Amino acid sequence: MNAELCKKAAEKVGNPNILVNIVSRRVRQLNSGAGGVCRPLIANATGLGAADIALREIIEEKIGWDIPEPAEVVRPVPRKRKKH
Repeated sequence: MNAELCKKAAEKVGNPNILVNIVSRRVRQLNSGAGGVCRPLIANATGLGAADIALREIIEEKIGWDIPEPAEVVRPVPRKRKKH
């Protein structure tokens, strides 16, 4: 994996944990051989590994991602028990 591509992709994504998830999912797609999903979305991918192709796709904004909004956790109110 090219370190320069990693730095550029990290600048685009912002969060390194999300970058790892995006790249790993795309590498699995590229290696799966599942029709149109497995073809690189960049023009010249000769001589590149699957991870480098995924990073270049992120840099060139060929693939996107959404970061979900954090959800508020609401704790349920316990019911009062009846005494027998």
